[in-house]
Amino acid sequence: MTDIDDYRELNRASWDDRAAAHAASQDYAVDRFRVDPTFLSSVVQFDVPRLGDIAGLDGLHLQCHIGTDTLSLARLGARMTGLDFSGESLAQARELAAETGARIEYVQSDVYEAAETLGAERFDLVYTGVGALCWLPDVRRWAGVVARLLRPGGRLFMREGHPVLWALDDARTDEKLVLEYPYFERDEPLVWHDEGSYVQTDTQFTNNKVHNWNHGLGEVVTALLDQGLTLTQLVEHDSVPWEPFPGRMEPVDGGFRLAERPWRAPLTYTVQATKPR
Repeated sequence: MTDIDDYRELNRASWDDRAAAHAASQDYAVDRFRVDPTFLSSVVQFDVPRLGDIAGLDGLHLQCHIGTDTLSLARLGARMTGLDFSGESLAQARELAAETGARIEYVQSDVYEAAETLGAERFDLVYTGVGALCWLPDVRRWAGVVARLLRPGGRLFMREGHPVLWALDDARTDEKLVLEYPYFERDEPLVWHDEGSYVQTDTQFTNNKVHNWNHGLGEVVTALLDQGLTLTQLVEHDSVPWEPFPGRMEPVDGGFRLAERPWRAPLTYTVQATKPR
């Protein structure tokens, strides 16, 4: 059995190792942010129709990584704070904010300790993006953190990789979609050894072991409801911002979808929930 206590250090080392390569890759388009003050990340561009007007809100981006989505939210008018456990990722985020003149507070903390680090009921908007929850072992504990961070009347906005996506076998070379990995949350993590990254890069990494967990859609929604939050939106999408099945996907606005019968599987989903006043 894998020692779950190791997961934070293993995962943090992996993200620290990859932060500079991610900032240098074309996938994150950091150079576009530097030269175009109106530029938004493709992730946030996709979210805008559901995100709505966030001007003037106190916003928190949990697990913000190198801050391109955080900066995009700030450009939409929110007063943003970004939180991540990776110091190297935050160094890249702070550098980008300084270069673009954005006033964003970046704080290093484990997400489970966010309320203690930042203060309870401080935010009108808590935002979390695609590929965040899979790094956390306990979705119920995460939902409790979100509820504590939100002011009465505040809302959670989350777009995340669909648990069906995380459960699919991405190593197959045929057109079959096979559920190989857990859909539901389990105590034991999935342990991965990956020498690369999800961006295009020639960088050689040294910290390549990580722990992940899946969380079923019902588990996520129930966890939020159990914290007293009111579900206001649940939408499933057939696209995802990266290409999890190379050679089997086609580009669409905001990412990629299956080229063959894309209606077969949801790849991301959006959840919104509010804290009662």
